[in-house]
Amino acid sequence: MKKSYCIIIVIFCVILGCTSSKTAFPSTEKSVAAQGDTVRIANEELEYEVIIIDPGFSLWLNSRAFPRNYHSQPFLESKNQLYVMEWNSRVLQPQRYDPNLYELTINYDHNIDYGYEVNYLIYNYMIYFQNTHKQKFFGFVPIR
Repeated sequence: MKKSYCIIIVIFCVILGCTSSKTAFPSTEKSVAAQGDTVRIANEELEYEVIIIDPGFSLWLNSRAFPRNYHSQPFLESKNQLYVMEWNSRVLQPQRYDPNLYELTINYDHNIDYGYEVNYLIYNYMIYFQNTHKQKFFGFVPIR
């Protein structure tokens, strides 16, 4: 199997407890860690986790992304819903899109309130990914 120079793994797990109504998670996440090129947000009690492993993302996030609270949570949620739908569509089309870029689907349920930090990181990763890999999911992509 051909290996990509830049390994990109985005894992988003939501296990059990998904209902059709909007569920509010506490706004403070249990664990936020950034080690080298890995950014992890997890709350084991609520059973969700975001892990972003991508060379350069941590540096980009700290130096070029808009600061936290620049965008509202509803703005981030609406963008993330569109970005994740396009991402997952590309994962399912390996003949059309590079399977080394789009390896795994992202399980993002717009009916669940994941909190600001999760939405902030997913949004910024999608912006980083589009700019770094010269991809365009839809509409205007901020260049930072």
